[in-house]
Amino acid sequence: MIEYIENLLVSYGLSQSMVSYTSVIIAGMLIIFISALVYLLAKNILLRILRAFIEKSRTKLGEALLKNKVFERIIYIIPAFLIHFFAPVFPSFQVWIQRIAFSYMVLVLLAALSKLLDAADDVYRSFEVSKSRPIKGYLQVLKIIAYVIGTIVIIAVLIDRSPLLLLSGIGAATAVLMLIFQNSILGLVASIQLASNNMVQIGDWIEMPKYGADGDVIDISLHTVKVQNWDKTITTIPTHALIADSFKNWKGMSEAGGRRIKRSIYIDMTSIKFCDEEMLERFKKIRYIQQYINDKTEEIEEYNKRLGIDTDSLVNGRHLTNIGTFRAYIVQYLKNHPRIHKGMTQIVRQLEPTEKGLPIEIYAFTNDTAWAAYESIQSDIFDHILAVVPEFDLRLFQNPSGHDLRRLRETSGSSCG
Repeated sequence: MIEYIENLLVSYGLSQSMVSYTSVIIAGMLIIFISALVYLLAKNILLRILRAFIEKSRTKLGEALLKNKVFERIIYIIPAFLIHFFAPVFPSFQVWIQRIAFSYMVLVLLAALSKLLDAADDVYRSFEVSKSRPIKGYLQVLKIIAYVIGTIVIIAVLIDRSPLLLLSGIGAATAVLMLIFQNSILGLVASIQLASNNMVQIGDWIEMPKYGADGDVIDISLHTVKVQNWDKTITTIPTHALIADSFKNWKGMSEAGGRRIKRSIYIDMTSIKFCDEEMLERFKKIRYIQQYINDKTEEIEEYNKRLGIDTDSLVNGRHLTNIGTFRAYIVQYLKNHPRIHKGMTQIVRQLEPTEKGLPIEIYAFTNDTAWAAYESIQSDIFDHILAVVPEFDLRLFQNPSGHDLRRLRETSGSSCG
């Protein structure tokens, strides 16, 4: 090619010195033009035909390859291949042109391999098993290995040394490499442990206050686990931190189908008393505890009569209390509530009295684990419980508010007047 261009330039009357430089420049521009032309033809014709064929076939792998632009990366190798092929045109620079072109082809292949692994991950994610056994971390390890090998090959080509010679020197630099890839090694080990022990999956709701994470796991990779919090922010947690630190996984709650309610109301202890006849007659009209009142009244009367207890004094013998009747009512109310899980624990209990009164704790499970539904069910239950407290001649404890103090002052003022 060079000789043909030189002869052509000589025929136009150029000097020999000008011919040498000009012919090299023209040959170089011609090769670049040919490479660019072939690349554009491949991109605009061959690639479009390939894309149309894949879109028509509608395969998961084909769609993933198009989405990750694998073929776009591969065709970048065409210009480098042509430049490498035409390198003998420039004898003085042939060796370095071929080395650089080959190095570029290795980089293109590495980029294409990286996108190919991404496509494989996309295909794998379309299967249900991907949620419990993600492979993104392992694919990232393969990428790192490929880039390390590719870097060694490129260096070996540029310095004209055998790759095996460079690999033999890696042993001496093992400590340095372990320091460089420390996070990757920790991430790989953590990924294997997470997968083998089934500790966390994509879609799990996890809570890790140390990192401000409280939401659904949306991605598990070699180095990080991404959590989309309930306020739609994204928290990234180092993968190895899930092994080194503790975190709460709410998957068990979701799989069980019940979400726990554990909340107390505080009863003013000065309102607790024995039930008199008027109260018992009133309580018998409450549907949920009619049978309870009848059974307990009969049981207590029989007990006191058997032991010959004088019931004129309420201190003697056994008697129903408004707080005990109230607890029995809540128990029956929960048993008959359509949104309470019937197969899980239900407890209504007294806790240790405090300066705020007597805590009555409701411990039960809703049959809907969705957050919004759970909060709605819990609120409805306590709306009802708080509203019925006065029906049992009980009072809720509440610290005095400004309104209470103002009423007290007005009452004191009117009594003085």
